[in-house]
Amino acid sequence: MKGTKAAGRYAQALLELALEKNNVDQVLADLKYLLEVNEQFVEFQLLLKSPIVNSDKKIAIFKELFGQFEDLSSSFVTMIIKKGRDKDLPLIAEKFIELVKESRGIVSVTLTTAVKADDSTKKAIFDKLEKKYEGTFDITEKIDASLIGGFIVRIGDDQIDASVASQLNNLKQCLTR
Repeated sequence: MKGTKAAGRYAQALLELALEKNNVDQVLADLKYLLEVNEQFVEFQLLLKSPIVNSDKKIAIFKELFGQFEDLSSSFVTMIIKKGRDKDLPLIAEKFIELVKESRGIVSVTLTTAVKADDSTKKAIFDKLEKKYEGTFDITEKIDASLIGGFIVRIGDDQIDASVASQLNNLKQCLTR
């Protein structure tokens, strides 16, 4: 929890600097790339978490890997490494992306269904959501056969669970009381 709060503060500070320097889009692209590298390479994750590799060596590796980063992004990453928060870089990047979306009125929505939902079903779901949530939806679709049927929608901390698996589980709990 403590790392989450710190990541949020670092991300907020970076956003304020990026807004001040009018280069939010470039910093956003840099941090998205950093997240992609983190997700694709276990070696990179191990580097971030390694207490054996000193900060100067990590900074040199970062400059080699991410030499194309904008100056603000590069300076920020260097500062994070020097402060010993390098293991939090992916979380800071995620928080930064969330903050940018929030500032632009973009609402992240994850729609999980048992099978690929057709367009009319998606339209019906999102028509209802538009009544409750303001902004532009950034939709991520996932398929999870364990839902059996129905869907789960996640928006931030809110979740709407209209899955058959959930309904069966609720029924099971009612019957076994």
